[in-house]
Amino acid sequence: MIFKSLTSRVIVLSICLLVFGIGTFAFLTLRREQMQLINSARESSELLLDTIERSLYNSMRHGNTEDVKVILEMVGQSENLVGVRIFHPHGVILKSSQGSEVGRVVDEHDFKLFLDNKREGVFTLDGHGEVLGMVKPIYNNRQCNLCHGSKSRIIGLLNVNYSLVETRRRIVELTKLFVMSTVAIIGFLSLAISLVMLKFVKKPLHQLARNMARVEAGDLSVRMVPEGKDEIGRLIVSFDSMVDRLDRAKRELETYHFQQMERADRLASVGEMAAGIAHEIKNPLTGIAAAITVLKDDFSPEDGRALIIGEVLEQISRLDKTVNDLLFFGKPTVAEPTCTDINSALKKILIFASQHRGGKNIEKQLELAEDLPPVYVDPKQIQQVFLNLFLNAVQAMQSGGTLTVTSRLARIDDMDMVQVKVADTGQGIPPQILEKIFTPFFTTKAQGTGLGLAISHRLIEQHGGRLSCVSQDGAGTTFTVELPAYCPTQAELEEAMTSSGTIG
Repeated sequence: MIFKSLTSRVIVLSICLLVFGIGTFAFLTLRREQMQLINSARESSELLLDTIERSLYNSMRHGNTEDVKVILEMVGQSENLVGVRIFHPHGVILKSSQGSEVGRVVDEHDFKLFLDNKREGVFTLDGHGEVLGMVKPIYNNRQCNLCHGSKSRIIGLLNVNYSLVETRRRIVELTKLFVMSTVAIIGFLSLAISLVMLKFVKKPLHQLARNMARVEAGDLSVRMVPEGKDEIGRLIVSFDSMVDRLDRAKRELETYHFQQMERADRLASVGEMAAGIAHEIKNPLTGIAAAITVLKDDFSPEDGRALIIGEVLEQISRLDKTVNDLLFFGKPTVAEPTCTDINSALKKILIFASQHRGGKNIEKQLELAEDLPPVYVDPKQIQQVFLNLFLNAVQAMQSGGTLTVTSRLARIDDMDMVQVKVADTGQGIPPQILEKIFTPFFTTKAQGTGLGLAISHRLIEQHGGRLSCVSQDGAGTTFTVELPAYCPTQAELEEAMTSSGTIG
């Protein structure tokens, strides 16, 4: 759970970087100090070795061999020296600060340094611990030939064993000091980073998260006071600004929603009243149409009164269509779907629409895909939809044009859809009007009700399809109808085959 928090991850990462950085620096510094202590011991041993060598050379040049012993014993009294001796190249100790060693074989570690042609080495001596052993050859120069002859190039080896016990103790103390100081520094910095992150990052972020949860719950009265001008402070200022805008938008939306509810309520009342009036008008209108039709038969075609009566009948027909649209929109009829061949239906509807006034001057093109699957729709309602679309296209091409009807099978949203496009070459629909064409009672026609496209849109949606429109002002309009292709289930197939006598 701790690593799900951004602050915790930053703190842990910062501490890890601190441990790595400070630990690496402390390790390198400690190694350097340790090497300096070892080098200091080595330099002291070399200096002592050179001093002994010069002293011995002066004494032996004058033949004072006893002085050699005295010098070795005097130097060997140093507390850091384990032993000072001169041994023969064959390994026998010739002179030593410890008289008991004379005549014995030198320690194998010291003798191995000579054999390996090394000047120094670190090893462990029984009873003395870790020591730094140094070996320096005493060469047989011309002044030494009087006593030692000229056959041997090396007449002896000066050997010093410098104790590293004190040096190691100081290294251990230094290591402890470095470890403790490193841990203390890392602990202090980690605590400081944690406090800073908790106070200046986690606390305001946690408060911001709580306030965002309150805003999400609907409380838009939440406000925060920034404590600084850093990134967190700017985030808090942006949060307050966002909540202010949300609050204003909420109030505006509530006002708009209230207005829309009032408008919807008024429209509902008007719709109910219109449906009632339309129902009251429909029956008398039918009687009036029948009576005028009888009167028309009493006049000859050449009589001017016959023309007037014909115009009256045409207006009655228009009023009847308006009443039917109002009644259907107010109370749609229940669909009676059946398997329908959409291509056959389109051909019949187009022939009927061609009889409309102005339809004869328009070129019709049918581009129907073969072997289309059927659609499960109410034939009468689908006929009403396409008839309305065809008539709208004809009315949009008063000066002539081309009406193109296309059908095909399309795969849309992982579904097989029968797609029908009705395209005209009329003047098109302006963008500001295009978004309102499916709105009830919206029309640009002098004698329209504004319900045709609204009813068509509702009928297509009731059949599980979609009705859309694309238009370019001055370049024509295309309406697209998409209906689900009918895929009968296995049970329906078996029932159809049984009824046809194939099974059983």
